[in-house]
Amino acid sequence: MDNKEFISLGGFNDLIKMRDGWMVFNKNDTYIGKSIKEYGEWAQGEIDLCKRILTPTDVVIEVGSNIGSHTLALAKTVNKGAVFAFEPNNVIFQNLCANISINSITNCFCYLNALSDKSNEQMFIPNINYSQEGNFGAMSLGNEKNNFSLPVNVVTLDDKFPNLNRLKILKIDIEGMELNALKGAVKLIKRTKPLIYLENDRIDKSKELIEFIFSLEYRIYWHITDLYNKDNFFGNSNNIFYKMNNINMIAIDKELDIKTDLPEVKDSSFHPLRK
Repeated sequence: MDNKEFISLGGFNDLIKMRDGWMVFNKNDTYIGKSIKEYGEWAQGEIDLCKRILTPTDVVIEVGSNIGSHTLALAKTVNKGAVFAFEPNNVIFQNLCANISINSITNCFCYLNALSDKSNEQMFIPNINYSQEGNFGAMSLGNEKNNFSLPVNVVTLDDKFPNLNRLKILKIDIEGMELNALKGAVKLIKRTKPLIYLENDRIDKSKELIEFIFSLEYRIYWHITDLYNKDNFFGNSNNIFYKMNNINMIAIDKELDIKTDLPEVKDSSFHPLRK
């Protein structure tokens, strides 16, 4: 950890000074934690896109905040606005809150909730051993208990924010449940017309997701970024992620006059991963 401000906390969590401030991260996390340790950032290309869109007074909803590697950057960018951050996994949620707190962020509001198309749906999180290596950001929720141990509180964005009248970005990354969250936010979306930035890396769910966003009268563009950023915060030239990337889309209400050079989604059947 040469030239890095780093504190070993003794368990599976460590503390490091990364691009956007101090961050508690799980040293056994093979993607987000590993990236923060090696590069001082995670998926910086996604943050950079959001920063180009946001102004200090904007409002952001982030669904699937994980430990807050993006949340912290978003909250600092909209320092006169607000970020509403949602994370359903209790252990990861505790890290999220810790990272907001230790950086003295006061404009971020964290919720221990899963987002879906109906409130009070019964869902469970997997039984995870955080002391062993794992991709903790890729854990999906389940409807039946089985190997899923803890119940989670499920809400819709429409129920959570019935009176929110201003929203600049709705960011969603919830491991295949993006469509569910969107269906539970139709009133909010139609009322506030936010830019919707969401993950779409599951070929089997892509077509239905794209067509639903089209039904909201939105244009959609692909935003694909490499996991490795050569200009990373720690200046680490070792690419541990090789050619891996994040596959996201940004959707823009057709009434908004926003120009972009990103490739537009015209065919709902097309996906970058489809051979």
